[in-house]
Amino acid sequence: MRKEYNTVREVVGPLMVVDGVEGVKYEELVDIELGTGEKRRGRVLEVNGDKAMIQLFEGSSGINLGKTRVKFLGKPLELGVSEDMIGRIFDGLGRPKDDGPKIIPEKKVDVNGVPINPVARDYPEEFIQTGISCIDGLNTLVRGQKLPIFSGSGLPHGEVAAQIARQAQVVGSGEKFAVVFAAMGITFEEAQFFIEDFTKTGAIDRAVLFVNLADDPAIERIATPRMALTCAEYLAYEKDMHVLVILTDMTNYAEALRETSAARKEVPGRRGYPGYLYTDLSTIYERAGRIRGRKGSITQIPILTMPEDDITHPIPDLTGYITEGQIILSRALYKRGIEPPINVVPSLSRLKDKGIGDDKTREDHADTMNQIYAAYTSGIEARELATILGESALSDADKAFAKFAEAFDNQYVNQGYDNNRSIEETLNLGWELMKIIPRGELKRIRQEFIDKYLPLEDEGDE
Repeated sequence: MRKEYNTVREVVGPLMVVDGVEGVKYEELVDIELGTGEKRRGRVLEVNGDKAMIQLFEGSSGINLGKTRVKFLGKPLELGVSEDMIGRIFDGLGRPKDDGPKIIPEKKVDVNGVPINPVARDYPEEFIQTGISCIDGLNTLVRGQKLPIFSGSGLPHGEVAAQIARQAQVVGSGEKFAVVFAAMGITFEEAQFFIEDFTKTGAIDRAVLFVNLADDPAIERIATPRMALTCAEYLAYEKDMHVLVILTDMTNYAEALRETSAARKEVPGRRGYPGYLYTDLSTIYERAGRIRGRKGSITQIPILTMPEDDITHPIPDLTGYITEGQIILSRALYKRGIEPPINVVPSLSRLKDKGIGDDKTREDHADTMNQIYAAYTSGIEARELATILGESALSDADKAFAKFAEAFDNQYVNQGYDNNRSIEETLNLGWELMKIIPRGELKRIRQEFIDKYLPLEDEGDE
């Protein structure tokens, strides 16, 4: 029988200090009963001698120090997991919020997870098709990868997230695929957008949603990604599914961490964030991957809004160190009405070369990717040159590259949020656009591929 305490000494923001405790452990779950009979939950954040600091999940309003009883449960925060979670919507602490039946768990799992032994990790190398040309063609996502999306305030990262969740698939394998979607600190309107989009398009049938709203306690926000990843690990490593985890918005998560750190009076690091922000983020991001001998995999797409579009801000900066690349949304492209406004030049998938090729996508993928990058950057330079010196200063090749860059933005990037392109369509569109460039300028593609995919009779100007 667990002992109850009524020795609450002080409450500061979301934190409570209890005196005279015995045998209490870090991360232990706590039941708190107020004088009114209302029950709340918390977890042990720190133990010092006979004092325990508790983090309250539901906030501290209405707590009377003398009448509050605290009971330590002797176990960490857990999530009851089951395959029945697929198709359901939960709050940030894993409680159903879709009026469906209660989940009967197959087992209960500690949400903090167990680190994957680096030796047991398998190398990510199988292609995942998102249906978005800028990602599939130029910044390929592979199973087990962590590929964040860097956005800015007001940019349509929600639409991009919903599109990926709707369209992502493992091509031609017939293997089981699921999406675990965790939203942290989003508005009610955003939550409705995601829920309606998933329901209307049928994506909900293979998805699990964890939704923490902006007016929910900040402490719940810290638990939400861990809930989602615990569910993903169960589906991937025990039910052999390929799971795509989308986490939005990691900036709200980091803000909640900063709020708790300030309440604990910890010495702040850069921009007021705790010094352990890197370590904390890594405990989330590093739960992606593939394990040798297991069929399933976890692929992660964290989404974060860069405060003031500053890529050197601590959250995108540290995220970039831990993950394998980034997809960057551009405000300039957004203002031009391009959907999705993905800026392919600074975007990068560090594992793209591992997930493409003859037996994965198509033999010409690597060459066309390199050529499109080169041509697009040359086109941007030519456009800038024309702005300064006038179009008459451009050579014929420069004019062709500038024309290519314009067509690339309007046709390749600007595909809309409802257009699901197969990798074949994306590669074919790349070849179609390369007809604008003189054949002699295609220096990054092997001649055999030019002969096969761009025969002479198809050449427009030659």
